[in-house]
Amino acid sequence: MQKYLDFFVHDTSLIDENVIIGKNTKIWHFCHILPHTKIGECCSFGQNCMVGPNVVIGKNCKVQNNVSIYEGVMCEDNVFIGPSVVFSNVINPRAFIVRKDSYRPTLLKKGCSVGANATIICGNTIGKYALIGAGSVVTKNIPDYALVVGNPARIIGYVDQSGEKLDFIDNKAFSKNEKHFYYLKNNQVFRDDD
Repeated sequence: MQKYLDFFVHDTSLIDENVIIGKNTKIWHFCHILPHTKIGECCSFGQNCMVGPNVVIGKNCKVQNNVSIYEGVMCEDNVFIGPSVVFSNVINPRAFIVRKDSYRPTLLKKGCSVGANATIICGNTIGKYALIGAGSVVTKNIPDYALVVGNPARIIGYVDQSGEKLDFIDNKAFSKNEKHFYYLKNNQVFRDDD
């Protein structure tokens, strides 16, 4: 087992040159971090993950087993990516055509969670604190705090920052866990301190 100055990398994992890894991050078995990737502090990568090249991962992100985060994907802080989540970066891939100049960016905003086996089609944004149900296929932008499921993913409700479902009455909901009000206006959810 390899213990670098401020982070941990398992012996079976490979870290390429020109990679920045934050303090207290843990990279477990059979991972590969490609060049020019930046990973924030206190992250965790389960076994068999591939990240990069040129990917930015924020602080306190949790990436479970068997996830590849390709160039074009960016994660803000506190993002959870469940086991075997699939990302793409080209909308019309062909084995015989190089389309590196056609990557479509995908953004996972602060605090969102993506459930196991979900697929995220490139070029979309997952809003802050959104919750993507296991096995869902995200084909369009997902608003903040949205709870989505299915193929294609559709909004079935909204969640608070702790991931608990919100019950709106007259476009207002109270989070008992957080002691905050949430407001629904024009199909967008806002917390009282947003």
